[in-house]
Amino acid sequence: MSLKLKMYGEVVLRERAKEVVEFTDTLADLVKEMYDVMYASYGIGLAAEQVGRTERLFVIDIPPESDVDSKGDRLHPDVKMPMVLINPVIESHSEETEQGTEGCLSFPGISGDIERWSEVNVAFFDEKGTPHAFHAKGLLARAIQHELDHLNGVLFIDRMSPVKKALLEGRLKRLARDTKRNQS
Repeated sequence: MSLKLKMYGEVVLRERAKEVVEFTDTLADLVKEMYDVMYASYGIGLAAEQVGRTERLFVIDIPPESDVDSKGDRLHPDVKMPMVLINPVIESHSEETEQGTEGCLSFPGISGDIERWSEVNVAFFDEKGTPHAFHAKGLLARAIQHELDHLNGVLFIDRMSPVKKALLEGRLKRLARDTKRNQS
């Protein structure tokens, strides 16, 4: 299996992922390859659609120095990174939201301010089928929401303000055109 990063304009990025029902060695191999693609691209998260797959899973690796509050204290010292979230569900979220700059490996060089819930409670399975749940805030909460959007066929540009998206229209068209040309 050789996974390649999919870019804006590829149909798979708009597909809704399918629930994982079997936790096999093949699934574990997919997870390992997704880590490789994420690290090779210098990312902190990667959804299956971003490598052309439609399993309902994503991988995340938030560096410890990025998992801190405004005082520099670790937000999730007990959450082991890297991690895979299979069939993830946000069970609840804060009422408060935060604006934050996001980018995406499928949109090189493009970023924008996106509003997300400040905190989420997420339930998921690991690659062995073991259930987990935890409370996330900060960058981890943002990354979970970003990657979960991918699993639903929603891209971060869909959450941009109309003004910001209009300002990026030329770059987005160029990226989609380049993607189509590279597929030929």
